[in-house]
Amino acid sequence: HIDTSNNNERVPFEFSKSNWQLAQKILAKYPEGYKKSAVMPLLDLAQRQCGGWLPISAMNKVAQVVNQPPMLVWEVATFYSMYNRTPVGKYFVQVCGTTPCELRGAPKIMKACELQLGIHKGDTTPDGMFTLIEVECLGACVHAPMFQINDDFYEDLTEETAAKVLFDLSSGKTPKAGSQIGRKVAEPVGTRTTLLEPPLGPYAPNLDKTEYIKMQ
Repeated sequence: HIDTSNNNERVPFEFSKSNWQLAQKILAKYPEGYKKSAVMPLLDLAQRQCGGWLPISAMNKVAQVVNQPPMLVWEVATFYSMYNRTPVGKYFVQVCGTTPCELRGAPKIMKACELQLGIHKGDTTPDGMFTLIEVECLGACVHAPMFQINDDFYEDLTEETAAKVLFDLSSGKTPKAGSQIGRKVAEPVGTRTTLLEPPLGPYAPNLDKTEYIKMQ
């Protein structure tokens, strides 16, 4: 940690009233002697209150709440990439660059984001609205390429749809999350190529064969 004007132990942090109530609900899930298990959800709560990043004073507060040495909390916050140790934009754009997304055009998606936002990977726009980074697998490989913005996944992206999502956000609109071509779960692009015949069974105990086939 390197102290800055907005990230040092002298900058106070307290949970807001509503977030403190949420913190109590989180702590209640863990029995006495195991409150330190609440470190990760409490860090997430603190990060959300701070606008998407974790100053050292927020980490210290979490350590105080779970009655643990600050170093144990710092270790968690610096290990997991879900925690941001420096400020990020209002919209935190994380472009997946792992193999399935790479094969499906992730570099072009990243380039489209850079062009739309006028910044490079790792930068934040001058107005503080967008931060753009590349991350490892986000677990949506079947709908590659994709990016995550804050809590939402945008999948089956093209250069055009990626740019449109960013444009809509910058215009105050709420773009539709999920597959940008309308795919549901893990269905293929276009028509099915397998499971074309009625299933042979066995069927769910509460369904007969006719009912099961009607559901397909």
